[in-house]
Amino acid sequence: MKYTTLATLAFVALISGGCNKQKAAIDNQKEATKDAINNRKEEVTADAKDAKKQTDINATVNKANIDANAAAAQAQLDADKKKADAEAKAAKAKVDAENK
Repeated sequence: MKYTTLATLAFVALISGGCNKQKAAIDNQKEATKDAINNRKEEVTADAKDAKKQTDINATVNKANIDANAAAAQAQLDADKKKADAEAKAAKAKVDAENK
């Protein structure tokens, strides 16, 4: 009976040791997964920061383009106005010259 008890205790110890190794492997896998997730979170945060910075740059460029287009349109309208005034003045001068 002594040997049976000793053999049973040895068997239980062997199984427990195997369970501890499995638990340790599970814990190691869990930690590796957590580390991978944390690394990915950091990458996502960095990507979002870069995207926001690029969006700000794009917005600045777009605003400058809008301002430039508005200034060009205003200049064209001013030129058209001067042209219309000059054409009207020339037409009046022609009428005056024909009536004299």
